[in-house]
Amino acid sequence: MNKIIATVSGKIQNVGYRAKVIGIAKDFGLTGFVLNLDDGRVRIIAEGKNGDFGKFLDAIRIKNTLIDVADVEVEHADATGDLADFYKLVGEGETDERLDKASDYLKELIEVMRAGFGSLESKMDVMIEKQDVMIDETRGLREDLKGYMDMKFGKIDGELDLIKGALKERGIL
Repeated sequence: MNKIIATVSGKIQNVGYRAKVIGIAKDFGLTGFVLNLDDGRVRIIAEGKNGDFGKFLDAIRIKNTLIDVADVEVEHADATGDLADFYKLVGEGETDERLDKASDYLKELIEVMRAGFGSLESKMDVMIEKQDVMIDETRGLREDLKGYMDMKFGKIDGELDLIKGALKERGIL
């Protein structure tokens, strides 16, 4: 068994980094834990049967919208085999801090959604106005077309009467 002690720095606080590390570690079959350090970094203690932690270390170098790992310092040590799973150590008051942060994010999200829906509402009003104009134009076209068709059918009807009369005169009908 081998052990690594990794110290991670970057934009990794309050963004779910430790939860990601837990998932990755479990995928690699590692045991250990992850915790926040007072200086804003994260420490990862991982043990595994496979001495090659290279893929695990590559996987924890996450860069996405929220997480941006800047550096991973790694020390190797002898494994103790004392750990049965991979878990997160939570500091005192950390849960309260997270709830406060989550509340702030929720408020911000609500404000963004309200602004978005306000914008959407005004756009929908414009769309409804345009639909009303289209409906009015369609009705007008339908009325114009009806008048035109009535005139044409009247003309065709008159021509059919003439044709019938001519056919009767010749004894065809």
